[in-house]
Amino acid sequence: MPPADHATARLIDASANRAREGLRTLEDIARFVLNDRDLCAAIKGIRHELSGAVAALPVAPGLLCAARDTPGDVGTGVSTAREQSREDLLAVASAAAKRTGEAIRSIEEVSKTLAADARAFEAMRYRVYDAERTLLLALGRQAPQWRLCVLITASLCESMPWERVAELAIEGGADCLQLREKDLPDGELLARARALVAIARPSGVSVIINDRPDIALLSAADGVHLGQGDLDPGQARRVLGQGALVGVSTSCVDDARRAVETGASYCGLGPMFPSTTKPRPGLAGPEYARAYLTDPITKDTPHLAISGIGAGNASRLAAIGVRGVAVSSEVCAAKAPDEACRAILSALGA
Repeated sequence: MPPADHATARLIDASANRAREGLRTLEDIARFVLNDRDLCAAIKGIRHELSGAVAALPVAPGLLCAARDTPGDVGTGVSTAREQSREDLLAVASAAAKRTGEAIRSIEEVSKTLAADARAFEAMRYRVYDAERTLLLALGRQAPQWRLCVLITASLCESMPWERVAELAIEGGADCLQLREKDLPDGELLARARALVAIARPSGVSVIINDRPDIALLSAADGVHLGQGDLDPGQARRVLGQGALVGVSTSCVDDARRAVETGASYCGLGPMFPSTTKPRPGLAGPEYARAYLTDPITKDTPHLAISGIGAGNASRLAAIGVRGVAVSSEVCAAKAPDEACRAILSALGA
């Protein structure tokens, strides 16, 4: 095998460091953001494999470090405006994965000039692509941990039009609005969904459509909320796309585990308390919320406790660790929806 010269060693060292940095970022996201042990282990395995494969190249001992010349690297002062901005963790992960794949490809090509077996780097690169896909889909599917979701139903808005209720809910601190209209014709439902998105989007407030993935897609909403008898999250995403938010109503830990394991972005937990909006024969109660928050499968998935929740009892839920609630008539029927939202958030300890 021809030995590596100084320039080749410098390229290999720089590319390997770039790949390791990218892999470390992906590993940290899998570990600290997604709490995904298997994905974290897979990415860590690639990182260690990369170090071993680089060490096996026909490069004289010490030459990689000796060839390193950060002060003389003309690329350190070259950057683009896009490199200086990342919209969210999804963008961070995407940039890290692209950087990793490109760096490993560089080593793969250079190793061929050393008559080394480049197939190990090629296989590694494909594993990075698989890990990237898994990571990005998981990040795209993860809902924010909303504090207050207001379910908008026009018939419950007694004091003002539903549009004004939505505006005031946002002013009062609601960070998610769900459109729940069971009986509207499709055309009217779509128009209402689009209007709600137009109200919420400038404030960065999420919009979820109840039951209807097609309406969520056509209105450019953030996602859909499904009941136990509706489509499962995977089926909904065949309509909405893989990165869509899909919530699932659950009334017990078994329901929640199934929802999480099939890709739910968040779970609705309930019913917590008796409700006149949507009477139910039995209550899951706060004990279900407690079980959800301690179950190893469900505890890291965002949640919204629902049913009969208001400023008078939200603190009971907060005391057991509930971080987000969904309400309907408590806000929709209020004479001052913004004040009603603030009171609920205050009771939650926001």
